[in-house]
Amino acid sequence: MAAQLSQNLLLAVPLAPLAGAIIAGFFGKAIGRAGAHTVTILGVLVSFLLSALVLNDVLAGARFNATIYEWMNLGGLKMEVGFLVDGLTAMMMVVVTFVSLMVHVYTVGYMAEDPGYQRFFSYISLFTFSMLMLVMSNNFLQLFFGWEAVGLVSYLLIGFWYKKPTAIFANMKAFLVNRVGDFGFILGIGLIVTYAGTLSYAETFAQAGELAKLSFPMPLWGGEWMLITVTCICLFIGAMGKSAQFPLHVWLPDSMEGPTPISALIHAATMVTAGIFMVARMSPLFELSDTALNFILIIGAITALFMGFLGIIQNDIKRVVAYSTLSQLGYMTVALGASAYSVAVFHLMTHAFFKALLFLGAGSVIIGMHHDQDIRNMGGLRKYMPITWITSLLGSLALIGTPFFAGFYSKDSIIEAVHASQLPAAGWAYFAVVAGVFVTAFYSFRMYFLVFHGKEHFRHKPFPGEHDHHDDDHGHGHAHTPHESPWVVWLPLVLLAIPSVIIGYLTIAPMLHGDFFKDSILVDAARHPAMKDLGEHFHGAFAMATHSLGTLPLWLAVAGVVTAYVFYMVVPAVPVAIGKALSPIVKVLENKYYLDWFNENVLAAGTRLLGRGLWKGGDGFLIDGLLVNGSARLVGMVAGLTRLVQTGHVYWYALVMLLGVFGLLTWQLWPALAGLAGR
Repeated sequence: MAAQLSQNLLLAVPLAPLAGAIIAGFFGKAIGRAGAHTVTILGVLVSFLLSALVLNDVLAGARFNATIYEWMNLGGLKMEVGFLVDGLTAMMMVVVTFVSLMVHVYTVGYMAEDPGYQRFFSYISLFTFSMLMLVMSNNFLQLFFGWEAVGLVSYLLIGFWYKKPTAIFANMKAFLVNRVGDFGFILGIGLIVTYAGTLSYAETFAQAGELAKLSFPMPLWGGEWMLITVTCICLFIGAMGKSAQFPLHVWLPDSMEGPTPISALIHAATMVTAGIFMVARMSPLFELSDTALNFILIIGAITALFMGFLGIIQNDIKRVVAYSTLSQLGYMTVALGASAYSVAVFHLMTHAFFKALLFLGAGSVIIGMHHDQDIRNMGGLRKYMPITWITSLLGSLALIGTPFFAGFYSKDSIIEAVHASQLPAAGWAYFAVVAGVFVTAFYSFRMYFLVFHGKEHFRHKPFPGEHDHHDDDHGHGHAHTPHESPWVVWLPLVLLAIPSVIIGYLTIAPMLHGDFFKDSILVDAARHPAMKDLGEHFHGAFAMATHSLGTLPLWLAVAGVVTAYVFYMVVPAVPVAIGKALSPIVKVLENKYYLDWFNENVLAAGTRLLGRGLWKGGDGFLIDGLLVNGSARLVGMVAGLTRLVQTGHVYWYALVMLLGVFGLLTWQLWPALAGLAGR
């Protein structure tokens, strides 16, 4: 007998962090710093433990799909709060709550001196609630609520230091870019509501076959477009914004202006993975459109490779990790395009652990370096920060796909799935993800070697504080010796390092080749054989790791590490010389392919110009000038002319009457007079 999931238990999962957020946010001054972090950590801990119970029940066969509360019924269109809990949901719940719990604990140490301490804890708990509502939803309305809620809270968190101009610019940029993606997303939901007549996932998926037969004319381009293709592309545009895919990726690197803990929370396990999760959840729709899948493959491949190139030239430790996130999101997107949805979600899970580890490790280094984030000012930190060093090394090894580490199983599965795909765009995507292996290994270990090995570059250097927005001068004016972070900072690193090493080995068989996602993800194996091909060649986690010793991706990763070591530890003059020789390319990379320039000087300027034209020409001249004020002036002119003849004097009216009578008589008698004159 399968376990039954309790509605009250499921409700408690998102409500526990919400309660913590409300208490810390509204009563932060009353309960103090210790009270704020206690209630929020307790709320997320409860949520994590309950999520683990839910996952255990789901593994035993339990499922849940029901309405919790019906908010509104508009002519049969039900707007509800409801939960859908299956393998995909349960896995996301555990990952989100575990990483969030680690970030909450870490924040106690990292934000210890920040005046907005209670506010920060309130925000990150609210963020966790929003993400849980998103992944647990069973309908598009609640999905959109969670989608927008994580966007709102990320805006608040990126601009947390609101006196810092760069932070305010970054959070506005993130907000506006995501509005572009969300416009596409809500169009996709609108098409589903229009043609399926429901907001429910299950009811929509039940009609997927019928929806795939529908098309509508495109007056501007001519011909007909398939409804399912347009719907899926619109939904994916939403994912491009949330999951930072080219060209809507531009907000994510700038979001490093927020405090480091939120970099880990937003960019490892929550907001940026929302788009990947959504496409996987919508697999019954995406499977019906090869055009949409090809589009996803192309966008993901561009992001995976070209965002990795940008990671090579970064010197800010957090931005290197940020571009790594962009590249890895590209890998997940490529897997979605190859119809390997479970592989994409598997990489989402493994990546959440090792990327949170790398972000928090970078934060630990920043603390040890007294808030200097430039990796050129580091070096030799291994002996000063041993725990940060070893955990960061484990995270880097997982990221580059070292055999037996978590990232290896998910990344290699993506490469194999793309290779097995028969879609036209798969060839380009395969090249991008294979080339990306070398790029990832190179920039990851460039950062690792410059931070933890080689010469010490921090002696006698003043440190520019990360917290320049504060009124104190902490960290300015004199040299500091690096030091290991307090236990509340390094303990989450250790706890994240464990799954970064072992989680892939333990879970690849059930998640990719078992029935863990059997009722969550739908794949048409006849048309999209990637997962079937993976299953035929899978002979266990150990065999997969040993087999990789003779494969191209592994040796590309080794080549990347060796190249980084030679360039930055043995002959550092070489990368300098290469940079000078390739200065035009370096300039393009430093300007991030000029996409920011294009957005600000072409798109934004063009939009402002269009708006000014509509304002001046349309609103000012046409509406106000001609229609509103013009009609008023016309009435005034007519009134002025009328006033000339409406004098109010009797003799004037008598004269006008006589002239009128004379005119009428003349008009009537004129033909007769003309006839007499003709005789």
